[in-house]
Amino acid sequence: MKRMSVARAIVALALLMPVAGAALAVDVGGVKLADTAELGGQKLVLNGAGIRTKVVFKVYVGSLWLPAKATDVDGVLAKAPRRIQLDLLRNLSADQLVDALVDGLQANLSAAELATLKPETDQMVAAMKAFGDVKEGDVVTLDFVDNATRIGLNGKLRATIAGAPFNAALTRIWIGEHPAQADLKRALLGGA
Repeated sequence: MKRMSVARAIVALALLMPVAGAALAVDVGGVKLADTAELGGQKLVLNGAGIRTKVVFKVYVGSLWLPAKATDVDGVLAKAPRRIQLDLLRNLSADQLVDALVDGLQANLSAAELATLKPETDQMVAAMKAFGDVKEGDVVTLDFVDNATRIGLNGKLRATIAGAPFNAALTRIWIGEHPAQADLKRALLGGA
């Protein structure tokens, strides 16, 4: 009798495991994102994720990772480390990627702010152009840790740009006053 109870318990656990596993990941546009990540030795939680579209094309799944959930720009910028991740849903040239980021900076910063951050922006442009063309399935990470932005491609560190002001400006591309896409901003801020 006990053997049968143990066997039933094992079968019940096996049936529940896929349900429990599903709770540990979010599927956005076919991209599976874990609920947590680690950066700089600290656990981050997925704050939100959404799809960036341009005209009718799905460009990437953008996700925001923080030490604790936040629903507004100030809350996000007050937390570190943090990650913005772009899981590409289509091929992009280096110029397309760079132009989108520079346009986002220009939309959210004054001319004076842009001038102040020109050296850091130039570093970012050089790093992104060094990627060459990026492909569907590639993952770009923009991590803010140890007071620097670490730019990665497919898990490999490609550049480090010092300073919190540059990372705050970069983050505003997606969640600033003039975001790349309003519904993506809402999604990154947890649907707030």
